[in-house]
Amino acid sequence: MKNLARFASLVGCICATEFCTGGNSAVDLVVTNGVIYTAELDNPTASALAVKDGRIVFVGNNEGAMELAGPGTEVLDLEHRTVIPGMIDAHAHLTWLGFAMTRLNLVGTRSYEEVVSLVAERAGTAAPGEWIRGRGWDQNDWENTAFPTHERLSSVTPQNPVFLTRIDGHATFVNARAMELVDLDRMTFDPEAGRIIRDADGNPTGVLIDAAADSVEARIAQPTRRQVREATAAAIAHFNSLGVTGVHDAGVGADTIDAHEELAAEGNFNLRSYVMISNNDAVIDHYLDRGLQSGLYGGRIWIRAIKIQADGAMGSRGAALIDDYTDEPGNRGLITGNYDRIYEVALRALRSGFQLSVHAIGDRANRMALDAFEAAFAVVPKENHRFRIEHAQTIHPDDIRRFAALGVIPSMQGSHQTSDMYWIEERLGPERVNGAYAWRSLRDTGVIIPNGSDTPVEFPNPLISFRAFFTRMDAEGYPEGGWHPEQRMTRQEALLSVTLWPAQASFMEEDVGSLARGKYADFVVLDRDIMTVAESEILDSQVIMTFLGGERVFSREN
Repeated sequence: MKNLARFASLVGCICATEFCTGGNSAVDLVVTNGVIYTAELDNPTASALAVKDGRIVFVGNNEGAMELAGPGTEVLDLEHRTVIPGMIDAHAHLTWLGFAMTRLNLVGTRSYEEVVSLVAERAGTAAPGEWIRGRGWDQNDWENTAFPTHERLSSVTPQNPVFLTRIDGHATFVNARAMELVDLDRMTFDPEAGRIIRDADGNPTGVLIDAAADSVEARIAQPTRRQVREATAAAIAHFNSLGVTGVHDAGVGADTIDAHEELAAEGNFNLRSYVMISNNDAVIDHYLDRGLQSGLYGGRIWIRAIKIQADGAMGSRGAALIDDYTDEPGNRGLITGNYDRIYEVALRALRSGFQLSVHAIGDRANRMALDAFEAAFAVVPKENHRFRIEHAQTIHPDDIRRFAALGVIPSMQGSHQTSDMYWIEERLGPERVNGAYAWRSLRDTGVIIPNGSDTPVEFPNPLISFRAFFTRMDAEGYPEGGWHPEQRMTRQEALLSVTLWPAQASFMEEDVGSLARGKYADFVVLDRDIMTVAESEILDSQVIMTFLGGERVFSREN
């Protein structure tokens, strides 16, 4: 009888969502009176949840959650505020964001003259010979949309080399002093996978596309470990303030990963990072030898993916196209990682259990990546590989269905569409533009579409891409009805695109991505219901609190 009573007691604990009520077995946190969107199809909404040891043990109504509370339980009454799962940025550059926050910010500049003025101001406080670095210029936002030439920039910086990265990260603008340091002149050949923009006489204008900037960047001192750690910590704190609890960190070198692991081991990494290691044979060898790493440091770091590039970017006309750019006949963009390289790395990834993600923006690059994947799958068949194409911005109609057929995930960024829609048809023409940001066409084939920001290329606020996915309009509501509205997603799909789908795209769906029993208690409290408010209100939403594993990592005072 004593054993039977003990068994009945144990059953009671299990039935109460695996934890007994009262005493030391009480839950740590109960959240009540919320409007909770779980991102779970079979239990889409709730009013309360309970957390024990960093994981969710109950999602349901207030009464059920409070039954699990004890004397030491924190009870948080949300007063009908909205809760969603912690948002996951499916394509970001974590430490780059931190550095961008400290360098000259050129995002939103409306003219070349404004850029020159900002650089001149920075030069006034810089020591002679000190590099001036900035990021974010975009000639498409200027009245004169042609690439700039360096003369005015050089005139205000005679003693300081200047290195200004375009907003897409695929073009750089440098001054005369920077070019002098590397002997870059009219006799310099374009490097493989790069292009030097020249004037009518063949002289470099200062704009360097993709690999053409490598020789200049190599002259800049690399950041110290301390600087990497500080930049990463700043980026994490900023992400937390935006309701982001996870990122897919796209293309990270070994030194930066080491710095991230140091921070995580010290308990100073309030984010779940899915690391895509950079395209370097030594780095790939090191991490393949180390093997799959999942949930290190209390679920802070996963290392099980590789990221390589196939082409450049559309804004700088480096994206690889099947046919010429409409606004630059004779130019079909740049192949920065060829078929053989993608195929070779794909085979290594498949044999080791790693995921492969390929940056491909133009239709030629997307086709090349799909072709290489298909060939590799034939040699090393593997179910559930979850290979990805990052960006997938312009796809030939014949290749749309190949993603689902091959099990390849298109990882896309809503904010790219709302940033590029003003000029993309000039690049592609009226026919090819129909394959640009073709979310609905892809989704209707059955694929998931994880959403991201590509920050610091775009702003890191995930609600920008969330809103873009179902409106295809900019912050001012342009164009009315949305740009190519036939490609819009639903608002529910938009929620999944920043929560569950990124989790599935990173083999993390058992741990994160939705609010369900057994998953980490990563969730966000918002000041308004983003699932029902007017589209015009979404970008005004404020994050009130962000929780990671049941711990508050951000709180907005008052």
